[in-house]
Amino acid sequence: MLAEALEHLVRGIVPHPDDVHVKDKNLRRGRLLEVHVHPDDIGKVIGRRGRTATALRTVIGALAGRESVRVDFADIDRPRGNGRR
Repeated sequence: MLAEALEHLVRGIVPHPDDVHVKDKNLRRGRLLEVHVHPDDIGKVIGRRGRTATALRTVIGALAGRESVRVDFADIDRPRGNGRR
């Protein structure tokens, strides 16, 4: 339910709603919702100073209740992983 709610919210924000995909992963430390969007939409999802991303995390946290949920945002062209140098 959380992944579907997050996907619905993000699709309403971005100009490329067909490229929005949310992966739901269960990890040891809780649940991870990974949001993938079109590269042109990542700024729209994060917002100025991260306000939109914070608001989305707040809504999902409220829906999750006591469950630990983390929300990560990525564009669809950027591979996930440790890209540190």
